[in-house]
Amino acid sequence: MTGKRVLVPTLLAGVALAAAVPAAASPSPVRFELPAPTGPHAVGTTELHLVDHARPDPWLPDTTRELMVTVRYPATPSADDAAPFMPPAVAEAIAASDARALRIDPAELDYGFATHSVPDVPAVPGRRPVVLYSPGRGNPRALGTGLAEQLASEGYVVVAIDHTHEPLAVRFPDGRVAPRAVPRLTTEVNKKLMATRTRDAGFVLDQLAVLAAGGNPDAGGRSLPPGLGRSLDLSRVGVVGHSAGGFTAGEAMVSDRRIDAGANLDGSMAYDQAAGDFGRVAEEGLDRPFLLMSAGDHSAASDLSWQRFLARHRAWVRQLHLPDGEHSSFTDHQSLVPRLAAHLGLDPAVTAPVVGTVDPARSTAAQRAYLTAFFDQHLRHRPRRLLDGPSDRHPDVRFLG
Repeated sequence: MTGKRVLVPTLLAGVALAAAVPAAASPSPVRFELPAPTGPHAVGTTELHLVDHARPDPWLPDTTRELMVTVRYPATPSADDAAPFMPPAVAEAIAASDARALRIDPAELDYGFATHSVPDVPAVPGRRPVVLYSPGRGNPRALGTGLAEQLASEGYVVVAIDHTHEPLAVRFPDGRVAPRAVPRLTTEVNKKLMATRTRDAGFVLDQLAVLAAGGNPDAGGRSLPPGLGRSLDLSRVGVVGHSAGGFTAGEAMVSDRRIDAGANLDGSMAYDQAAGDFGRVAEEGLDRPFLLMSAGDHSAASDLSWQRFLARHRAWVRQLHLPDGEHSSFTDHQSLVPRLAAHLGLDPAVTAPVVGTVDPARSTAAQRAYLTAFFDQHLRHRPRRLLDGPSDRHPDVRFLG
């Protein structure tokens, strides 16, 4: 299937932790926060409501396919309030789901905490490479916030996509909340899901082209940050995704020559490995740069789809491994789950299957460094020695090829 392991597709892997939650949890909210981005730019953010009038929604065929995306970009510094991690309606829905699984009061889970991105501030002048972000199956786009903020602070425009009807809730500007509607996962559903995600990515690029040309692709026509369209350099496009999002990154590159480089964060590229049913990216490989990052017991040594991809790939490639991490280490879970565990008084061993035993700060810093270096080298054509071999600055990362 698209991800190497199945975790509860809300913000936190609540069911995996529920049995270990103390009977009397603290009534105060968890103090969630993400590490601040370290690049030279302040980060701005805006949301786009995109409607694909040419495509019925595959999960609700009587409706039109609609997407919500978050755009983060290098911005002029501002003292305005930062954007929340999730909008209220989504934060409340996911908090309620996680709280039921954890058997705690939903008031303890505040997913509206402040990020490091300020809404709708002017973009810094200059044309910037664009990177698409696709989350794991069932996960909200918010779970890639830390990575998106880092890349934006380094001078990229990052566009995170919610694949509607996969997450628990997607909120549109008119107040509607699209619920999860993907049926029970089978091989055929998985193929439909990946085809949908691939078309989502291509459609988002189409709409960014409208924005770059001076138009406004937002369905409501709302005012967008000054200078945002002029900052998009769509001659330099990358894509990165986690789990099914990593599979999406590869499939999008096979389908769309506009994408110049991609990264797969711990995602299998098979519909059914046992049956030898692989995605196009595994069957055909690519002729553009690609980065594979894995964790725990997952790597090309254990994933036949990665082996098949590597045998057919015809361009620059690296395999980086985080042995003491786990599947969700490549999301904001890496920072948030340890804070939840501390709040609930859990033994770290309880959260190890979710985010591993790696130091969260070192893991996050390493991922940010390697992904920035990858896109710097292949979108900005600035060679990065960090990609040449192991680094003493990031001892948790191993080079596998």
